[in-house]
Amino acid sequence: MFGADLSDLAFLFTVAVAVGGLLIAIVFPMISGNNAARRVDAIASGKKEAKSSFRQRFAEDNKDVRRRQIQDSLNKQNEDRAKAKKKVTLQTLIAQSGLEITTRVFWIVSAATGAAFFIVPLILGAPIYIAGGAAFVGFLGFPRWFLGFLRKRRQNVFINDLADAIDVMVRGLKAGLPVSEAMKIIASESGPPVGPEFMEVVDGQRVGISIDQGIERMVERMPLAEVNFLAIVMTIQSKTGGNLSEALGNLSRVLRDRKKMKAKVKAVSQEAKSSAAIIGSLPFLIMLGLTILNPNYLNPLFNTSTGNMLLVGSATWMTIGVLVMRKMINFEI
Repeated sequence: MFGADLSDLAFLFTVAVAVGGLLIAIVFPMISGNNAARRVDAIASGKKEAKSSFRQRFAEDNKDVRRRQIQDSLNKQNEDRAKAKKKVTLQTLIAQSGLEITTRVFWIVSAATGAAFFIVPLILGAPIYIAGGAAFVGFLGFPRWFLGFLRKRRQNVFINDLADAIDVMVRGLKAGLPVSEAMKIIASESGPPVGPEFMEVVDGQRVGISIDQGIERMVERMPLAEVNFLAIVMTIQSKTGGNLSEALGNLSRVLRDRKKMKAKVKAVSQEAKSSAAIIGSLPFLIMLGLTILNPNYLNPLFNTSTGNMLLVGSATWMTIGVLVMRKMINFEI
């Protein structure tokens, strides 16, 4: 009984082994074939991915090089601009204001202005120390302020006309003209100060100065962010290449947007400027009203030394307050 059961179990085991071997023989090649094909596909796709990643890394390396070159150009431009701000000489201020005079002529005119500021208060009966302070302002303060006024006005005119000049350059480049010819058109057709500044660049090309170097020199004569943008575009284009007309067109749009933003900021800050003007003029209006109502009321301020000291102190504090308010309401973009 036990032997028959053992023989049956052995027979069943043998049948199971045979069936298992048959199944392995039939199914395993199919499984291994699919795995092999899948492995081959994975290896092939890995090669493709490796090639694509290599190309991508190569493209990224080129982009990194280009970005590094652009960043180096921007850093150089910012360093040069910072140095130019620190080293603003009197001759540079005269050139930026558009005056064609020497420093000697400027000092002669300053001395004449100081003498006039000294004599007029004496004629009006003011004390000697007030005349001395007025002479100091006339010799060092007023001429420098006048130079700054002319410089600011010239820069504003340049900013207003620069975008139109760049549009002329873009149209010339799209028509097939070289950059130098497009700049010649701007130099001959645009009014001052845009025309003379581009004429300096054109004249520099005749003596071997490249266009990007000429634009960098323009930044020294016209230290504006807009001119610095133009110098950066020209420098990057000369080093890395690219579509110059498209870059200049984008720059023109940026300059026009900045111009609109400046006009908007000026309109928004006009209320504060009006308030500052009213506050600054109130003491003078009150003094005028008191003089009309009671002419002798304010005589101690002008006839006594204590009153004169009070007037000088009040004028000093008023000047400081006006300068502080001016600094608070002037926004640079």
